[in-house]
Amino acid sequence: MASHFLLFGFLVATCSVALASDPSSLQDFCIADPKSPVLVNGHACKDPKLAQANDFFFSGLHLAGNTSNPVGSRVTPVNVAQIPGLNTLGISLVRIDYAPWGINPPHTHPRATEVLTVIEGTLEVGFVTSNPENRLITKKIQKGDVFVFPVGLIHFQRNVGNANAVAIAALSSQNPGVITIANTVFGSNPAIPSDILAKSFQVDIKTVNMIKSKF
Repeated sequence: MASHFLLFGFLVATCSVALASDPSSLQDFCIADPKSPVLVNGHACKDPKLAQANDFFFSGLHLAGNTSNPVGSRVTPVNVAQIPGLNTLGISLVRIDYAPWGINPPHTHPRATEVLTVIEGTLEVGFVTSNPENRLITKKIQKGDVFVFPVGLIHFQRNVGNANAVAIAALSSQNPGVITIANTVFGSNPAIPSDILAKSFQVDIKTVNMIKSKF
């Protein structure tokens, strides 16, 4: 009898994992219809008979992003918002431009693993493992090198050269999302109470308010 309960528990667990993953496509494509009033997890499909080549097309990744900002980088996304034909396909792309010594600050993608390829320049990249280890895994990568950032983990890139750098990254979601740690913690709306942040970061409230003023 105990073995039957163990088997039942195993089946429940495996079924739960299967149900938690993205379902397989049941049609060739599902072009996003952002004007649809139907609320679904993702986007409703437009009539496939109305599909056009432009539903699967984007032009612009040859253009450098403007890195004139405090962090010295610019991300150009190519996800379902730019290519409606990506809907339900579980993939997207970004171009990242870096000024000399510019950074793509610590952030996470809650719905995607990222595979980054350096096109020009040299980058210092890294991610931090989850609690309790919080281990930094980092490497310097150059043109043609590839590095993976596992889904959900905090990661970053820094241009370690005196010239501009460029990277292309693929992400395993049509809408990977991005949570930039500093912006989220110090620039939320409404704001996280300063005393909570002061206690969390073991600094005084004046320091927290000074950091908040930058976001």
